[in-house]
Amino acid sequence: MGLTQVKGNSLQVLVMMGSDSDLEIMRECITTLKAFGIRHEVVVASAHRSLDRVISTTREAEEQGVKVIIAAAGGAAHLAGVVAGMTVIPVIGVPCGNSPLSGVDALYSTVQMPPGVPVACVGVNASRNAALLAVGILALADPGLHRALVDYRADLACQVEEKHERVSKALRVDV
Repeated sequence: MGLTQVKGNSLQVLVMMGSDSDLEIMRECITTLKAFGIRHEVVVASAHRSLDRVISTTREAEEQGVKVIIAAAGGAAHLAGVVAGMTVIPVIGVPCGNSPLSGVDALYSTVQMPPGVPVACVGVNASRNAALLAVGILALADPGLHRALVDYRADLACQVEEKHERVSKALRVDV
């Protein structure tokens, strides 16, 4: 039931999902962590339906030296807040929009934390941004990861320039 014991390089990011129905939303997060070479583990644990699993998983994360926890949930979305209440590891919440309220309920549940128990919150379904925020946190202590993140951002800027050129060219042809 616990986290995998990682030998050598330690587990850096724990990705928690309140339900397996959150997996499709979280695929971009997992793919992004893999692309940056971040050692991570994915766990399904519900703050409401499997609280003991949430508690034991969070405790194990602390024992293993996890640096960031990403917690995704829809609906009432208490997972990130419950985890943040049990640890000082930075917690990033991903509100999932797979509820009848299209994620607004999850957004409010994730972002409205009481003073003293912060949860960083990305946009509804924005799991890639959660991964990138985790990478940024880890990059503070890892120059190679910092360089990779700088390169990633530079690539994004190049993509925008390419899109600009395509649009400009298309408009010149249409006029």
